[in-house]
Amino acid sequence: MATDKKPAPRRRTKRPATARKPDGTKARLELRQARNADVRGIWQLIKRAYGDGQDYTQGQIAGQINNFPEGCFVAVLDGDVVGYCASMQISGEIALEPHSWEEITGNGFGSRHDPTGDWLYGYELVVDPKVRGARIGRRLYEERRALAEERDLSGIAFGGRMPGLARARRKFPDPQDYLDEVIAGKRHDPVIRFHLANGFEPVGILADYLPEDKASRGFATHMVWRNPYVERDKPVKMRLPRGVESVRLATCQMQMRVVKDFDEFMRNVEYFIDVAADYEADFIVFPEMFTLQLLSFEERELSPVESVEALSRYTPKIRKALAEMAMRYNVNIIGGSHPTRMDDGDIHNVAMVCLRDGSVHEQEKIHPTPDERYWWNIKGGDSIDVIPTDCGPIGVLICYDSEFPELARRLVDEGARIIFTPFCTDSRQGYLRVRYCCQARAIENQCFVVMSGNVGNLPNVANMDIQYAQSCILTPCDFPFARDGIAAEASENVETLTVCDVNLADLNWARAEGSVRNLADRRFDLYRIDWDDPTKSHAASRPRPTAKPLPGHG
Repeated sequence: MATDKKPAPRRRTKRPATARKPDGTKARLELRQARNADVRGIWQLIKRAYGDGQDYTQGQIAGQINNFPEGCFVAVLDGDVVGYCASMQISGEIALEPHSWEEITGNGFGSRHDPTGDWLYGYELVVDPKVRGARIGRRLYEERRALAEERDLSGIAFGGRMPGLARARRKFPDPQDYLDEVIAGKRHDPVIRFHLANGFEPVGILADYLPEDKASRGFATHMVWRNPYVERDKPVKMRLPRGVESVRLATCQMQMRVVKDFDEFMRNVEYFIDVAADYEADFIVFPEMFTLQLLSFEERELSPVESVEALSRYTPKIRKALAEMAMRYNVNIIGGSHPTRMDDGDIHNVAMVCLRDGSVHEQEKIHPTPDERYWWNIKGGDSIDVIPTDCGPIGVLICYDSEFPELARRLVDEGARIIFTPFCTDSRQGYLRVRYCCQARAIENQCFVVMSGNVGNLPNVANMDIQYAQSCILTPCDFPFARDGIAAEASENVETLTVCDVNLADLNWARAEGSVRNLADRRFDLYRIDWDDPTKSHAASRPRPTAKPLPGHG
């Protein structure tokens, strides 16, 4: 029977991520959701594709995956990452209006992902130059399209490169004229043609989208694909379910005491880890400088130089003992902090983070206090990044670091929802300085902050005379959370373990639909934080390079 009715488009279905062919043999090419374990492989791919001058960082890539893992995909060929794309949900009010790449991506971290947004925005796609012709780019685009259909989003938007624009500048001073010529088939631009062939249509030109892209003169085509399965007369706001993602936190307020040897110190530490495990805690955090108890059984009071050398001798034993207990007791241990001499000879104040999967991470204190610099000659670390755990990415800010807002913001941009702050203060004034700053970090970053401090005194150890603490678990101030922004707190100056459940899903809701939305409401068009790092491997957000591989940006 003849009919002139247009057949309905076929809805794509998400294919399961698998590396097995129907006959059971291992497939050479696998397309799947990106994972934290892929970060280094993606970073190496970007270096291959963009050149050694690239300044894309592992921290940014981790943030993209952590902020919206469902929107990030990798193509893996024979075990190597050869393709990567990153996307996020965002409202049509932002996606379809003029914007720049830095502004819409939150400085490259994908931190503006909005689970209530009804558009999917693609902001990175890179393919290894050695596998061009294998249609990796097209496959990644199909993954994005399937995701948009699966979530009933209005469509996909991105800014696409115009790499032939600079060469044709004299003939086409207006980039819109150049775009019109390419659409009409009178001029060839491989990136624009690729996007058109994949079902995208230009809705305008984005000026100053990526100023460093000289070949495109900083311009980009504003490309969209509209979901044929969604018919909307006006934009809608997707709702975020109030789910439950419970994590149990334990903060140890520890008495500084004289011990007779290393074994007695570790038995005291193990006691609290054992109790936390009995309560089925996911994390336990110890105070800053809690290992200075190891100096208490020295025959005489050591000088600062002698103290550091003595503590450094215990570093491998502490790391090994905490790592073994994390696995044995099935709890993630934030090992306070421990002053130690590093391989390069510098002295750093280091938090050992020993996870129950057996992995060990370290976070150095970035800002030593004047007292630490004077007494211990402690130098600041060079990098701060999230640590992946089985409860999601976390961050560690050691005491004074909590008083620098840009550090917490960096961790949250990378996906942290819990920040642990081991501290060591000798007076109520010093304690409140850290406490108020931690509360501010919880509010402005809409995250949980867990504080752990020492109490009591420690004779025979220089500069550790008295301690003041009231350890606590702090929350944002909004309806899903505790009335005063305090989930739990210990009594002042008493050795104890404080245990509390928090719901990470409440943070997602607050960031998307809360009374205030500090993260979403940042003015990326006015300000940003640029990070530097002498090692270059974790240096953050400098202007990105112009050399983009086909199929181009977006």
